[in-house]
Amino acid sequence: MYTKDQIQAFQIATKNFIDNPQDINLENLKKLLKFHEYQYYVAAEPLISDYEYDVLYQQLIALEGASPHLITTDSPSQRVGNSLNNNFETVPHLVPMLSLENSYNAEDLNDFDRKAKEGAQLDSIKYCVEPKFDGASISLIYENDMLVRASTRGDGVAGEEITQNIKQIRSIPLSVPLSQYGIQQMEIRGEVIMSKKSFSDFNDKLKAKQQATLANPRNAAAGSLRMKDPKEVGERNLDAFIYHISFYTLKEGAAIPEQLKTHSGSLELLWNMGFRSPQKERKVISNIEGVIQFCNDFESSRDNLPYEIDGLVIKINDFALQEKLGMTSHHPRWAIAYKFKARQATTILENVEFQVGRTGAVTPVAKLKAVAIGGVTVSSISMHNEEYIREKDLRLGDTVIIERAGDVIPQIVHSIASLRNGTQQIISFPTTCPVCEYILEKEETEAVWRCNNPNCTAQIVERMIHFVSKDAMDIKSFGDANIRKFYELGLLKNIPEIYNLDFENIGRLEGFGKKSVDNLKIAIDASKSQPLYRLIYALGIRFVGETTAKTIASHIEHILDLQHFSIEQLQSFEDVGVKVASSIHHYFSQEKNIALIKELDALGLNMIQTNTTAVDGNLSGLNFLFTGTLTQLKRSDAEAMVEARGGHILSGVSSKLNYLVVGEDAGSKLEKAKKIASIKIITEADFIWQIYLSNKNSTQ
Repeated sequence: MYTKDQIQAFQIATKNFIDNPQDINLENLKKLLKFHEYQYYVAAEPLISDYEYDVLYQQLIALEGASPHLITTDSPSQRVGNSLNNNFETVPHLVPMLSLENSYNAEDLNDFDRKAKEGAQLDSIKYCVEPKFDGASISLIYENDMLVRASTRGDGVAGEEITQNIKQIRSIPLSVPLSQYGIQQMEIRGEVIMSKKSFSDFNDKLKAKQQATLANPRNAAAGSLRMKDPKEVGERNLDAFIYHISFYTLKEGAAIPEQLKTHSGSLELLWNMGFRSPQKERKVISNIEGVIQFCNDFESSRDNLPYEIDGLVIKINDFALQEKLGMTSHHPRWAIAYKFKARQATTILENVEFQVGRTGAVTPVAKLKAVAIGGVTVSSISMHNEEYIREKDLRLGDTVIIERAGDVIPQIVHSIASLRNGTQQIISFPTTCPVCEYILEKEETEAVWRCNNPNCTAQIVERMIHFVSKDAMDIKSFGDANIRKFYELGLLKNIPEIYNLDFENIGRLEGFGKKSVDNLKIAIDASKSQPLYRLIYALGIRFVGETTAKTIASHIEHILDLQHFSIEQLQSFEDVGVKVASSIHHYFSQEKNIALIKELDALGLNMIQTNTTAVDGNLSGLNFLFTGTLTQLKRSDAEAMVEARGGHILSGVSSKLNYLVVGEDAGSKLEKAKKIASIKIITEADFIWQIYLSNKNSTQ
């Protein structure tokens, strides 16, 4: 962005300003600070120390403080907002942020190239290849050279407005020279990331404060964008790559800049304007064979990058050709994402712990020699059940290969039997409960061993943890650690006691100040008004998930109505089979469970179905199910979108299902759905676009 002569001039000006602060001009000082922000955060070539930058910045604050009327919106001082954001307004994108079609091998890329050449009626196509950054997608709008709005990706059509938080990212300029290129307005797309070093440094600070560390750079970046206090965002040292111009308008009489005829040219233009766009990391390649070779080479060197990526994006370089090929309802025909293989590492299986869940299920958990994989340190992995251990032939002391499926969920791939030296030991599954020593039992149709002692302390604690959890009664400030702590101290023995806590005693505990206690009181009291389906789910009835709980609630007026339903009547409910119906019937035939519900009723919890108004939306009468890992939406948000428009969420695949929405790493549900012709199998992007179009049509 800056020439050698300009850089030299700024260096001289910096020295003069520091040596002679009385000679500082406010406008020149702002230009100087913007220059150093660019050198540090974009060019990654800082020319002054942090101390010297702080000296200049404090001089800016002093000058603007003396003359507030001279403060401009693009001043470096205006990055930090003055107030906390309580809510994030939803704002529409100028152009929808579509997903990319994914590819995983050379065959997929060759197929993409074939279709592109057929559509373009060309023998060869030039591509631009760049990293697929593993962070949080953003959309920025600049008008008249100024940043006017920033938002999250959201559902691809609209996102949450996060302008104040984005201003804390110093590689994103507050103003850019659009006018110099004849541009009036521009919407651009990018990815907010946290570098590996920033992630490590920030976690070190959290450890020093004895606070919980962040899981991985991607989650850290995404979570930061929705923080209430912009100052906290600034402390996380986030970065941003800008990789796409989605929309622009020209000033009257202006010609289209030459750089805006190709994608690589647009990235150069963005760089020259002051954005951090892919430069060294990208390459223009004249054929798909070269693209495939570049992808293979890049994947082998991904760990050398200072930030996380999960693949590469291949785009047709010529914009006119992009326009000719167009797009489907959910992805462009001129671009594709090449996803890298799942992260893998080898480590030692050192021990196995057997944990007891709220239903008595005993789950073996592998304790591994800690190993870093994909930016996350892994030391524990669930091994699900005894059959899992036998099928993978796992032994204590084994060297095992682990991977993060979808770069998220760690799992054991297999052991390396050839490295065994005779010291490895067979893993013996316990015959009695590891907590209460009750004899374990296993049903013929299940792979899980269970402790059926209702007074098992592990189950009591896990049932309370489930009851207060986010998807159940959602009692904030009451996490796993507090449940366990209160139970061990005798302050909490069962679910009803959650509503009779001795807050005076809790206030005497270390870490529980008046504010913490007050917040806990408020959260517990607020949970009494939760909708009925949450209470049904919170009770922990076996096989009854959140979706089934909503179905049950919609068929009753009071929770105790369920005492009078037969198994056959329960099976008449949408998506309730014999197994679920039998479990519900068994639960409500037990006197101890009825006594629990009556006790909660006496404590003031909501027991009735309050939302009896049917939703008449554009998805009314349609049944949906989600499977696999969603990358654009949270599963709960996607389900809420369906229900808000009158649709229904099923818990399993059946002939009643209309749409199966498939995310990454989809499993048995997808295979089962393929065998039922009436089920439409769609991608997450298909789902987003359908929701958008149906909503749009319904309002016209």
